[in-house]
Amino acid sequence: MPETSAYQVADWNGRNGEQWVANQARLDQMLAVFGDAAIAAAAPAAGDRVLDVGCGAGTTSIALAARVGSRGRVLGVDISEPLIRHARSRAPAGTPLTFELADAGRTALPAQSFDLLFSRFGTMFFDDPAAAFAHMRRALRPGGRLAFVCWRAAAENDWVRLPMGAIRDLVPPPPSPDPEAPGPFSFGDRDRVARILTAAGFADVAIAPFDHELPFGEGATRAAAIDDAVDMAFQVGPLSRALSDQPDAVRARAAEAVRRAFAARPGERSVMIDGAAWIVTARNPS
Repeated sequence: MPETSAYQVADWNGRNGEQWVANQARLDQMLAVFGDAAIAAAAPAAGDRVLDVGCGAGTTSIALAARVGSRGRVLGVDISEPLIRHARSRAPAGTPLTFELADAGRTALPAQSFDLLFSRFGTMFFDDPAAAFAHMRRALRPGGRLAFVCWRAAAENDWVRLPMGAIRDLVPPPPSPDPEAPGPFSFGDRDRVARILTAAGFADVAIAPFDHELPFGEGATRAAAIDDAVDMAFQVGPLSRALSDQPDAVRARAAEAVRRAFAARPGERSVMIDGAAWIVTARNPS
């Protein structure tokens, strides 16, 4: 499996995928502003044919289908069977939208058949990203567009920085990952992203920072919102993995530390935390 590792496939078809399905509404609320910014940069037009890479539970695919209308079509692909199953269940009847369980970096794609290659946080997991993007570029028509949003460094993103910082004195820190290994922050280096896309044959590569607060957790009251933020941090993301084999006493102390960290952030019905991403656009040469 040269493009997406067997580990990634197993992870997204196991607990990680199921947790994303269970938390789909909360995660979509959290990521909405970033997806909207990427769609605005992509500028989908009526009649466009769109490939949505790493489409997850289908929220961006549904939004893109509304933009391209009945004369267009959207194909959402993801390696996670639980997420694709959930996406299919959410697709509005009569929309020009299909979902496939597939790795966009290696599955057979019809040549020169898409006007737009899009992704919301779905491009950072390829083992060989230059080869994966070259493969996907061949599915774009000449002059076709690429637009995606990806995370910057973990240290710039509070959904990692706050909970992991809160537990640093309670559990041993996890080993520092290879910054270029497949994972949510593998595109944190702007120059690396530019090199990958250039090597893949794209032109007019533009990479712009996008910083925005995002709602983490929700609740009818401030206390309920903080409780929900703690609950979500324990279910999705690096905190859940860091504490997976810890005893209940450590997990309880970690929950209190994470609660204090979130309580220091603003927000009433959500905890507002800082998010940092790149909005990336490019073009398939004519």
